[in-house]
This record gives sequence, C-alpha cells and structure tokens, in this order.
Amino acid sequence: MKIMGTFGIVFLLLFAGFSYALAKYVHSAKVYKKEGGVPVSQMSIYGFTMKTIDGQDKPLADYKGKVVLIVNVASKCGYTPQYKGLEALYEKYKDRGFVILGFPANEFGRQEPGTNDQIKKFCSDKYNVSFDLFSKIVVKGQGIHPLYQYLTTQSGFNGDITWNFNKFLAAKNGEIAARYDSAVTPGSTELVGEVEKLLAKK
Repeated sequence: MKIMGTFGIVFLLLFAGFSYALAKYVHSAKVYKKEGGVPVSQMSIYGFTMKTIDGQDKPLADYKGKVVLIVNVASKCGYTPQYKGLEALYEKYKDRGFVILGFPANEFGRQEPGTNDQIKKFCSDKYNVSFDLFSKIVVKGQGIHPLYQYLTTQSGFNGDITWNFNKFLAAKNGEIAARYDSAVTPGSTELVGEVEKLLAKK
C-alpha cells in the first residue's frame, strides 16, 4: 500500500507537470491582439486590415496571389519625386499581378502634414498616381501602426523605418521577400529584378 501510495503521488506530480506544460504551450501559441483588434503576431501581411485614403476598410488579404510593394510616402520630401517612378513601375507590371500600397506618414521632418484628402489630391494632380493609397498612419515610434510594427520587428527584415520612401516587397504568399532603403529608386536594377523574379514564381 505504501508503494502504491508513492506511485500515486509520483503520478499526480507528473500529471500536474504535464498539465502545466500543456497550458504554457497553448498560452504561448495564442495570437494576441493590440488595440483595434489587429493581431500582433503575423506570418504575412494578410492578417491586417487598413483604411484606404477614402476611409474604407481594406483587408490586405485582398492582395493574395499578388506581388506587393509597400512604401511609406510623403508629399514634401526630397524623395517625393519617386512617386513618378512608383507609378511607372506599377503601370509596367500591374497586368502581371503587381500592386503598390502607399502609406502616408508624417514622422520624418513633418513632411506629410496634409489631410488624407489633400494627400490624395496632391498625388493625383502632381503625379497621376493610380496605385492604392491609404490613410495616414504612424510608421515609427509612439503609436506605430501594427502593420509597421510587424514589418519592422517580425518580417525578417527588421529595423526601424529610416526615412520616407522605405520599401518592403511581399511575395505572392504575403511574406516579405525584400526591403529597400529610401535611396533605392523604383526603377533600380535590384528592385525591378526582384519584382520580376517574384512575379515569375507560381
């Protein structure tokens, strides 16, 4: 009876330990959410829903199967003329499944001070932008949008946004495949080459 009692105690301890480990695993696998209901942990860009420049909800999952270039843009920056190159890149490859998503941000030199309506008008009047523009967000520091929190800490291309017109290139599965600094132009060999490579993949 004493032996059985010892075995019983050992069994209970082992069971308790297993239950604790299982609970810990389940807890760690849980997808936590920040304010606004956007998951903190993402495997791709598809888990995020953004506001278009017109204020409409746009799930990034709508871009499944496309190659996506994500750019934080500004209207009063030395890199602002890249809008012309971005539009040219979009026009060249859009029929093959390439899209550009522009996210206005005012963190760098306060070079995007306008409202969404003003930004939309500027892009249309000055550069005839036809690729998708989104509502202004924070891409660095306090109040950073969860999409950019993901891009800069969990995408595999980590590091703070350095200035306006940083670029992230997502493959057809929504995973980030490349990142480019502001000085890398939309028509650069490295960026265009990667776009073509990703478009060619099934």
